[in-house]
Amino acid sequence: MRVRKLLAIFSTLVSVCLLASCPKKDPAPKLIVNDDTKYITLALRSGIYSDVIERCLPYFEVENNVQCTVLELSEDALHAKVAGAASCKKEDAFEFCMVDGSWMAECIAKEALLCLSDFGYSLDKDIIPATTKICYSNKKLYLAPYYGNVTVLLYNKPLLKFTGYKAEDIHSLDDIYDICKKAQKSRNLGFMYRGDTNNNIVVDFLPILLSFGGWVVDENNEPTVNTEEFKSALSFYKDLISTGKDDSKDHVIMAIANGAAAMGVAWPGWYTPSKKSAADYIALNGKVHKDSPLQNANVYGVWTIGVPSCSREPELSAKLVSFLMDAQVQKKTVAFGGVPCRYSSLRNQEVLQKFPQYLAVCSALEGGIYRPIMENWSDFYTILGQEMKKIIEGKLSVEEGLAIAQARLEEEL
Repeated sequence: MRVRKLLAIFSTLVSVCLLASCPKKDPAPKLIVNDDTKYITLALRSGIYSDVIERCLPYFEVENNVQCTVLELSEDALHAKVAGAASCKKEDAFEFCMVDGSWMAECIAKEALLCLSDFGYSLDKDIIPATTKICYSNKKLYLAPYYGNVTVLLYNKPLLKFTGYKAEDIHSLDDIYDICKKAQKSRNLGFMYRGDTNNNIVVDFLPILLSFGGWVVDENNEPTVNTEEFKSALSFYKDLISTGKDDSKDHVIMAIANGAAAMGVAWPGWYTPSKKSAADYIALNGKVHKDSPLQNANVYGVWTIGVPSCSREPELSAKLVSFLMDAQVQKKTVAFGGVPCRYSSLRNQEVLQKFPQYLAVCSALEGGIYRPIMENWSDFYTILGQEMKKIIEGKLSVEEGLAIAQARLEEEL
């Protein structure tokens, strides 16, 4: 195991040197396929998440004489594929995958992942500690936090200025509500939110719930949606979203970027602002009122990477995990949309000169919270989202809707 680990480290170092020394405008190296070439398939989340990995693959391919095939999948399709890894047919096997943190409990229960610790891989101290919580089971490492997706507050800079605020003036949810009301009075939209799926309805609300000191489950993963904290948070949220409207992710981004709306909950993977962009984002501090205590109010949507149990090239796949997680390789990805969970990337002065918002991302990742680690989380948010939608639409009162949601969750799960 020691020899294998040393070889893996050496190979990664060579690959990093190749990637780091390549000028930005030079084309990526191309693999020359031969009889010794190996083949691996990667199941990745479509969008910027897979794009970032694909930009790094040519260097790994050339160094390791391996040809990578990428499957870009929607969240639901990827979830189904990864969760079913242990029982997938030989012709459908894949060697590497991205995993949403909320799937971890299900993946472990279904033996869908191989243990990275068994390949000599471990996480280093440069990785933001809170992002690693989801990666372990029984003190063994199964995943590595690759893309630091975490909820942030996306806002329009000119519209914020019009309402008399600067980003540094946003100290609480009260300030956010005040900004959105002023935007609404000026015939703009205030707060935008996603109402297109049950998952989105729940997840966009979670930072508000955390700010009020509530959560969806207790320490035993029993539902806690019919509580005073939840009721207060949802009552406030109804008032907040009444200043705007619901829409799909792309329309939310567009509305805030072009100044039609003031702000909304977003994720770094959606939008990468520059100093000249009309929109920007900050981390939520978890305060309801200016004098309220600070709360961890940033919710993780971290995309991790690992090796599925059906992998036909497990050692090579573990080597790819090591390569993609290398600090220098990850720092390079920032230029094309990567969001590493690493201090050395997010606090790097060169990076911050071009992408100052990464300091806010770092702050959000330091105080982030993973969604409940439970096998049936998808069933949980479906039930809760259905009842929350009825409350938001005025078909049920907050008290009625949450009482029904609590009863359904206890009975059906």
